Amino acid sequence: MFAKNITILFFLVLTISTAVAQQDAQFSQNMFNQMAVNPAYAGSSDMISATAINRMQWVGFGDGAPATTVVNINTPFTLFGLSQGAGLNIINDRFGFNSDIGLSLAYAARFKIEKAGSLAVGFNAGVINNSLKPKWKFPSTTSDDAVPQADESSVNFDLGFGVFYNNDLMYFGVSASHLNQPKFNKAQNPSHYKIHYYLTGGYIIPLSNKAWELSPSVFIGSNLTNNILSINTNVIYNKRFWGGVSYRVGEAFTTMMGVEIFSGLRIGYAFDVSTTKISSYNSGSHEFMLGYSFTLKKEKPPQQYKSIRFL
Repeated sequence: MFAKNITILFFLVLTISTAVAQQDAQFSQNMFNQMAVNPAYAGSSDMISATAINRMQWVGFGDGAPATTVVNINTPFTLFGLSQGAGLNIINDRFGFNSDIGLSLAYAARFKIEKAGSLAVGFNAGVINNSLKPKWKFPSTTSDDAVPQADESSVNFDLGFGVFYNNDLMYFGVSASHLNQPKFNKAQNPSHYKIHYYLTGGYIIPLSNKAWELSPSVFIGSNLTNNILSINTNVIYNKRFWGGVSYRVGEAFTTMMGVEIFSGLRIGYAFDVSTTKISSYNSGSHEFMLGYSFTLKKEKPPQQYKSIRFL
């Protein structure tokens, strides 16, 4: 039992150090979570869209296993004749002794490219609240400032920028978060968020049977120290049902599935199997997605026309 506790403690510390290096939360259903990494995505679907994803990582690992919830909403609008988008993103990320909450507002200026799609440039601004409450199972005698002993909390301003292109068959995005590199926690040993860079893209490939489509996508993230490469493929049936696989290089294999229950409302599920040594200490990761998209249609009031040219 003692050896098992030592092993769990080791992986817990490893989780904390890895999360600090990686810093931003990771998801498997990234194709449905563009708003979380790219503010220019706001308004790109020409609908009011809301998405919530709950991820429970390394189930069975014990206390301190990562658990993340992200909720975002975005909408298109037109002002001064310019097509624009706005959005809100909220994320709660818990891992080890950490509990981080981020809230940001996004704005995007959208430019229609005739017969080619839409190109948007956007930025987000918000705050991140980092809380640390260490609860060591074994008394600590170290004086190392890198090993936290007391509760810590800090709130810091955060900035991001992105470019997003999409049409009916494809999307492509480039973005960066933490542009101002806000500091977090560890008052005795200050640290900062690194700038995180993201590259995303996806394509819809119609198959010979018009009811079926293939949707490959890629998600790349890097803070120039740690890198994430996720390669995904979904098969879509009748534009309502989907299922597929994903490989996060060096980390996990993922299976996913989902359905659009009725117009605009969709649910999805993903299950990860870790390919690292930590797989021996957990039973996988679960991720649930709920999304809803809709439009607000305004009824035109009855009008009278003096010329038959307008009838």
